[in-house]
Formats: sequence, C-alpha cells, structure tokens
Amino acid sequence: MAAPVFQYTHRVTYADCTVGNHIYYSRYLDLLENARGEFFRQLGLTFLQLQEQDFIFPVIECRLRYKAPARYDDVLRIELWPTVAERMRLNFAYRISNQLETRILEGETQHVCTGMNEKLKRLPEKLTEKLRPWLSAVPAE
Repeated sequence: MAAPVFQYTHRVTYADCTVGNHIYYSRYLDLLENARGEFFRQLGLTFLQLQEQDFIFPVIECRLRYKAPARYDDVLRIELWPTVAERMRLNFAYRISNQLETRILEGETQHVCTGMNEKLKRLPEKLTEKLRPWLSAVPAE
C-alpha cells in the first residue's frame, strides 16, 4: 500500500528567479520549508505551537538533486512525506514537479528534535502519533 503524500502548490515568483529566469538554487530550501510548515498545519500542529512547547527541529543535513529548471510563473507541485520519525530523528523526502509534470527536484532533509536550549530530546508523542499513518509505506511515483 502506498503511503500518503502531502502536496503543496507554489507559483514561481519573479523574486524566486535569477536574471537567467530560473529559480535560484538555494530558494528551493525555502520552498521545502514552506511545504513542511503547511504539512505540520495539516497535522494540526504549527511550528510556533511546537516551539512554545519547547520543541524545534533543526536541519542537520539536506540533499537536493536538481533535475530541470523551474521558471517564472511555473506552478510547482511540492510533494513531501516523512521517512523517519523515531526517538530524536525526523526526516523528510521531497519531489517537485511543474505543471507539465516535469520533475524539477528531488531531495531529503534530516532533522533532530531539540529544545530551545539546543539540547537533544525525544520527538513529542503527539507528533509521532500524527506521523504514524504517513510512515506506513513508500509513496507511489
């Protein structure tokens, strides 16, 4: 059975692009962050709510594979799904495609759970429970 995949849509703005009319490479990290924030909202938790409970999730590693350029006014579908949610680890995988179904980017981010003091701590049980259905299998292509 395929695991659910969260989808977030972004229209490429002029501010996203270089003079060469493609998204500047580091802006993709902003897009992934925006999608992750909306995913957490769908789970019923915001980053601010978690922060107020002394949980933050700094990125400790990321990997991006650029497949094709995204250009001004493209409508991007950003798909994400959690791949690990155990103890102090929380990892996500991503795919970005444009309106023509051209694969733009594939990526992963690895996070740890810490308090505001940056000391490692276990993922909150409420979050782990909400992520469980998303971790059931590998998402379909």
